[in-house]
Amino acid sequence: MHSLRAIGAGRIFTGENWLDNHAVLIRGEVVEDLLPAATLPEGIPVEQYPDAWLVPAFIDLQIYGAYGKLLAVYPEADSLYKLNAYCRSGGAALCMPTVATNTADVFLQSIDAIRDYWQRGGEGVMGLHVEGPWLHPLRRGAHIESLIHSPTEKEVRKLLDYGRDVIRIITLAPEMVSPAIIDLILSRGILISAGHSNASYTEALAGFDRGIRAVTHLYNAMSPLQHRAPGLVGAAFLDQRVMASIIPDGYHVDYAAIRIAKQMMRDRLFVITDAVTETTEGAYPHQSAGDKYEASGILSGSALTMLQAAKNLVQYADVEAGEAFRMCSLYPARLLRLDKEFGKIEKGYKNNMLLLNQQLELIKWV
Repeated sequence: MHSLRAIGAGRIFTGENWLDNHAVLIRGEVVEDLLPAATLPEGIPVEQYPDAWLVPAFIDLQIYGAYGKLLAVYPEADSLYKLNAYCRSGGAALCMPTVATNTADVFLQSIDAIRDYWQRGGEGVMGLHVEGPWLHPLRRGAHIESLIHSPTEKEVRKLLDYGRDVIRIITLAPEMVSPAIIDLILSRGILISAGHSNASYTEALAGFDRGIRAVTHLYNAMSPLQHRAPGLVGAAFLDQRVMASIIPDGYHVDYAAIRIAKQMMRDRLFVITDAVTETTEGAYPHQSAGDKYEASGILSGSALTMLQAAKNLVQYADVEAGEAFRMCSLYPARLLRLDKEFGKIEKGYKNNMLLLNQQLELIKWV
């Protein structure tokens, strides 16, 4: 039986509101209760941090590699240990390793790597995010044009069968994929996100009607909002069924555009890092360019952590701190239907919490 312990902080963000001078009762891996610090039961061990904030840990649904090991280049368990360590350094308890447009073999090897990581007891990795190759070539960004194509049913079934219980998200261009194949992917319980897409407003809505529930890195590599052609951006703004990720590093999206998207989408907008790592091998030679990455001179990924993303939202996009935390935790949890376990500090939720100072720097994990 796990013993009871408590941790108190000057301010606790529960995922819904702020509590001052409260403490969290913890039993094992689960939150038992939240109480005013002055009313804690006697005789239990208590850690008090009167000048700190306690907030839910973050979730990153799109990240490619860390510490010199891109998963697509090194599809092995060690890459995932490094990826998880990087995510934890930035406050993310859960992450979704991502492989961009590549050969079928690379996707299969990445699936094998995740299974191996899990079998070794590796934590934090939720599954695989397959980004491409079923994209629109005009919106490829840094993706490899020669590998981009519309899929056949045989190709899709092979990938889904091999990746059963590992593939969690697929980013595709809905106008490049037949309705029958979209239905097939959704029937396997996989989240489809529209991205790298040149879809018209009407095509985007048709995809949402079929069950597409997310948009990948809003604004980037997609048909823009224009007054006579609202595009995928306009469809995401207006369709209340759909959530969208965004990369708040100041390079992928101007902070004013983030503020506009936030006003339009509110709790449907969430954060990803889209973080890569420097590599000279493989199909994507990501090279560090200040605090971003480029491949062949094209913006190819960020150098963000989730905690830096939250700080950027507060500092540059006029997002209140609690709402920035929701964008990094509760909202991605909600998209994956994990919001009964993650994204809040509340009775019955997982004990995944961050202790931060008031400059939003990580003091410790709880």
